[in-house]
Amino acid sequence: MIKKLLLKGSFILALLALASCSKNQDIVNINIGTHGNNELKIQIDVTTNDNVQVYAEYWSDQKGTQSKITTPISKSGLKHTLVLCNITPETNYSYQLVTVADGEKKPSKVYTFKSRKLPEWLQKQFKANCPKPELLPQNFKKGFMLLAKRETPGTVYIVDYKGNLRWYHTIEGTGFKVAHFTKEQTIISILGKNDEPTSYGSEILEINLQGDTLTHIKKGQGDLKQVLHHEIIKKSANEIVTLTVDQKIIDLTSIGGKKQDTINGDGILILDKKGKQLWKWSVFDDLDPFKDKDLLKTKKDWTHANSLNYDTDGNFLISFYNNGQIWKINSKTGKVIWKLGKGGTMKMAPDTNFSQAHAAHINQEGSLLFFDNGVDKKQSSVFALKVDEKNNAVKLDYQIKLPKDIYNDRMGSAYMIDKDAILCCCSKRHITVLTNKKGVLLWALESEIPPYRTQFIPEEKLKPFIQN
Repeated sequence: MIKKLLLKGSFILALLALASCSKNQDIVNINIGTHGNNELKIQIDVTTNDNVQVYAEYWSDQKGTQSKITTPISKSGLKHTLVLCNITPETNYSYQLVTVADGEKKPSKVYTFKSRKLPEWLQKQFKANCPKPELLPQNFKKGFMLLAKRETPGTVYIVDYKGNLRWYHTIEGTGFKVAHFTKEQTIISILGKNDEPTSYGSEILEINLQGDTLTHIKKGQGDLKQVLHHEIIKKSANEIVTLTVDQKIIDLTSIGGKKQDTINGDGILILDKKGKQLWKWSVFDDLDPFKDKDLLKTKKDWTHANSLNYDTDGNFLISFYNNGQIWKINSKTGKVIWKLGKGGTMKMAPDTNFSQAHAAHINQEGSLLFFDNGVDKKQSSVFALKVDEKNNAVKLDYQIKLPKDIYNDRMGSAYMIDKDAILCCCSKRHITVLTNKKGVLLWALESEIPPYRTQFIPEEKLKPFIQN
């Protein structure tokens, strides 16, 4: 910690020499350094002699003012903190401060700084391989990917298609077990310690792209009493939706168990940002544990839900690893609408059979898309199914069989980039690939970490904080 503080201090001193005076008489003092010791975020603290608002315009000297980025404007006051994102390591930058009072804008003179190189532990995290860049969709080349490190110190990364690290956020003491980019331009996550299972945790953290904490709820605060796992999303700006471990104490002496035995099932929990429970559901509301002939073996992790999302009608889609099913659940009543997969309620053609689904969601074309681990055939694939609720049946839209040498038996994700390109995360292989519908790999990203999933984010959803 001392070393980090010393480094940060030397950076500030080096830059203050460039920011000692301003032609804008509203500005009294400027301090500049890294934001939260993060080399890709620059913090500028501005003191003004009147109650004004302040924003900064900045650009890399190499690209010039045509690449100018504008920060959000501060609140009216005497002290202002601005955070510059989209910083490239070891690059010369120029910036200008603008004060605003009664609609009048006053620019400062132009200042300069040079960003430092990334710490060594971040320099070789990702390696992209693309033999023919011309085959890649344009929106993919412009977009970015979100990945997360589950071990402490936890790190969330945003990476471009060339494998360049464009944004990161690190926390001490816990790992990012699951992370999700929201429509509010925030990252919401489940945090957990190293001794907690891979995708399980006991804290909720939401940050913005400037690295500020917006929500932080720990188990035991408010109505959060359960362990969280595998999924966290937003229903609205104030509604957090997550999967929980739902424990039930049952007498299992009739099948050779204990008088007070514990079965770990799954639940859905919706909280507000203060941790107040708004809605909950339990797998025990639908399933009878005693119908599981292997209950004594499965009780520690009975159903193992691994993804949760909303269907287009607002009801839930939830996938389970252990029973190989995807369910649709009424998000108001909690009633199960249908079950898809082995022993489910939906009629399935032979070509729609899958083994274990991950990241089940409705894609841009209205199909149910998911990553299939393919444990039964030792080959992972992507499934897109057309669901016919009226006739209680599904038919195959398409299946993409991935190469056997990147078979991934646990975790994983698949998301459409365009009509013929799918981004697939093969977690245990430490690789994310872009494939076409014929299963031909167009691009690959090797990572030092095994990401639970890789989420694609179009460039327009990250502006102005991250852009090309």
